[in-house]
Amino acid sequence: MSCRPTLLIALAIAMATSAVAANAAEIVASAVSVQPVSLSDAAIDGDTVTREDAFIYKLFQPENPSGRTIILMHGSGGNETTLVKLATKIAPNATLVGIRGRVVQNGVKRWYKRVTSTEFDQQDVRAEAAAFVEFIAKIANENDLDLSTATFLGYSNGANLIAALTMLYPDLVHRAVLLRSMQVLAETPKVDLSDSRFLTIAGENDKLYYPFAPKLEALLRGSGANVDARVIQTGHGIGDEDARIVSEWLSASSN
Repeated sequence: MSCRPTLLIALAIAMATSAVAANAAEIVASAVSVQPVSLSDAAIDGDTVTREDAFIYKLFQPENPSGRTIILMHGSGGNETTLVKLATKIAPNATLVGIRGRVVQNGVKRWYKRVTSTEFDQQDVRAEAAAFVEFIAKIANENDLDLSTATFLGYSNGANLIAALTMLYPDLVHRAVLLRSMQVLAETPKVDLSDSRFLTIAGENDKLYYPFAPKLEALLRGSGANVDARVIQTGHGIGDEDARIVSEWLSASSN
């Protein structure tokens, strides 16, 4: 009879341990579900997609403008101010034009609809590119901006649209910085980009986008563009090393 209490205690401890493990699993699952939206987040089935009537933008004028203009195009979930801090590190006296994509997919601001994390609605990419070209020409005229000398700087989703614009409207983008980018067009026209210069910066630890970087680089070079392709030891995020590389590249490309 003396063994029975011991067995009951052992059983109770085992049940309690099991319950703690189950609760821990629930806590972990809950934590994962509230993480910021990432490129690989969740199902496309049942997506909610809305579209703003117009692109939103902000013009940032420095006290002593250098004459350089940088067009800023955010990544998924960003807005017209997201890249301003990075851009001021790159070129403190540049005029900055921050633009917000019109598409909102599952609450996330984007430049075009996606189908999967690395596949995109081809019709929507082309439609948004056409709308963007009309928009950028209008604000350039209103604000006396010379797009032929401007630098387009995009991150992830925004960089991808710049790459698409380059192939669809080759006379628009003459200098561009593409951070963590990939080719989104399934089919591209044959164009002459011999008057265009590109800096691409890929993250070696960016498991989602890094494998696609060489294809975009080859596409741009195959179209005659001057491409400086860099790979740095980082993931999908951007930071000070990107700012340093872009600043040096802009200085060199202006000479």
